[in-house]
Amino acid sequence: MMWNVQNSYEEVVRDRTTGKLYLVATPIGNLEDMTYRAVRILQEVEIIAAEDTRETRKLLSHFDIQGKKLYSHHEHNKWSSGPELVRLMEEGQSIALVSDAGLPAISDPGAELVRLSIDAGIKVIPIPGANAALSALIASGLGTERFLFVGFLPRDRKRMDDALESFRLESGSSLLYESPHRVVKTLERMLEVLGDRQVVLAREITKRYEQFVRGSITECLAYLQDHAPLGECVLVVEGMSEELRLQEPDALWWNSYSVKEHVEHYEQQQGLTHKEAMKAAAKDRGVSRRDIYQELLAE
Repeated sequence: MMWNVQNSYEEVVRDRTTGKLYLVATPIGNLEDMTYRAVRILQEVEIIAAEDTRETRKLLSHFDIQGKKLYSHHEHNKWSSGPELVRLMEEGQSIALVSDAGLPAISDPGAELVRLSIDAGIKVIPIPGANAALSALIASGLGTERFLFVGFLPRDRKRMDDALESFRLESGSSLLYESPHRVVKTLERMLEVLGDRQVVLAREITKRYEQFVRGSITECLAYLQDHAPLGECVLVVEGMSEELRLQEPDALWWNSYSVKEHVEHYEQQQGLTHKEAMKAAAKDRGVSRRDIYQELLAE
């Protein structure tokens, strides 16, 4: 196996032989959440690649960052703009990638540019900052020891139900993004597929009208009947308890198995590879494949 090794801590744009890709976090509402380091990087790079150049111009104007070349990189042009941005970095220009709000490459087209850059041997450097999902999680009051980031659910009802079903047995909190005009529909489908779990609806995080609505899904829906949802939303969904998970019909068959026996079942009965069997057992138990691997080492 060939490992891709990158020395991570290198910030200043001095090596002109090859440019670098900086993933710069931007505020999710409150401009005071912009870091000193993020401002400096935006001042130093030659090009800023933005999901929406209009929003980025407002940000640059606020921090008095002038004379920067803005390059549009969004969902509809990423397959053409990505290779062009890589070419510019190969020629020695460093690029800062920003999204409209928060960390780039999370639920936006920046992920493809990161992969293209790595494949081209270009150094990728994260510049941390605000993130809506994690901000909602730590203020939710729900479990933070383990969590699953889901992002936006599909709009089609069947695909949405399939996505909800895929993490129904998840033991940790699940984090979802949703728009205000679809959040009621999403909560209704969650109630149908997941049951009436505890949920936290976080909206307008870091902004003037920041709000956290905490309670069961039913209680949250009742609240939204009298209070129209406004602003982008994050949903933090309670994980399934171990007691309820073991009552699931699909989970009972492996309840008496050790982790080793569970993995061997998939290998022997379904012909899966060891790696595939560990992944399947991890999904059944609501843990990571790494957890299964560590359990196997301990047995």
